[in-house]
Amino acid sequence: MRSILNDCTNLVQDRCTRLFSQPCLLCGVRALGRPLCPGCLRDLPRLAAPRCPTCARPTPGGETCGACLKRPPAFERCRAALAYAPPADILVQRLKYGGELALAGFLAKLLLPEIDYEDLPDAVLPMPLHPRRLAERGFNQAVEIGRRLSQRLGIPLLLADCRRTRDTPAQVGLDHAARQRNLRGAFACGQTLRGRHIALLDDVMTSGASLNALAQAARQAGAARVEAWVVARTLRD
Repeated sequence: MRSILNDCTNLVQDRCTRLFSQPCLLCGVRALGRPLCPGCLRDLPRLAAPRCPTCARPTPGGETCGACLKRPPAFERCRAALAYAPPADILVQRLKYGGELALAGFLAKLLLPEIDYEDLPDAVLPMPLHPRRLAERGFNQAVEIGRRLSQRLGIPLLLADCRRTRDTPAQVGLDHAARQRNLRGAFACGQTLRGRHIALLDDVMTSGASLNALAQAARQAGAARVEAWVVARTLRD
């Protein structure tokens, strides 16, 4: 009798595992209730500590990096979960270009441990897409990640307050000065942010030029404090 019960229990457990599990998005092994299996989750490239408090680039002793000392950005600090390197880059690209919106919640969860819960912003502002780019893609990946963070943190998500006024060319291959020129006047905030603490949100930060331009627009709209939240940070510009 005990043998029969054990066999039945094992059969039920096996069927439940098959029913509620899904293939790992990176290796294909079944991952129970998660997008990634435990092995691939461990392989995600966490940003090394300590880091520059302004841009999250790893620095000795956690000191402000030379780039931020030379050209302080319009945002005060950056929170980042991962280095933009394999296999994290695959996940970001599958959300951004593959339309796998289920990844938005997973990426949002990775960012949560980096957030200071004792100093939460008044609102989250996702990086806006130009209307033409939004029409082509069908969604804004920063907005999708932001929706999950807004729900978990209980803070508003700003969707109509700021917009992208120019569909700027790709930043790849441009030096810092060229990137700044490329993004000059690219954002505008139509609503006042006077006195508010705003967290800008994007999937990836490379040089920080886009986030800096958006931070400048938020400052011009009256934001008192501006910080940046990104899922992944490149280690090179």
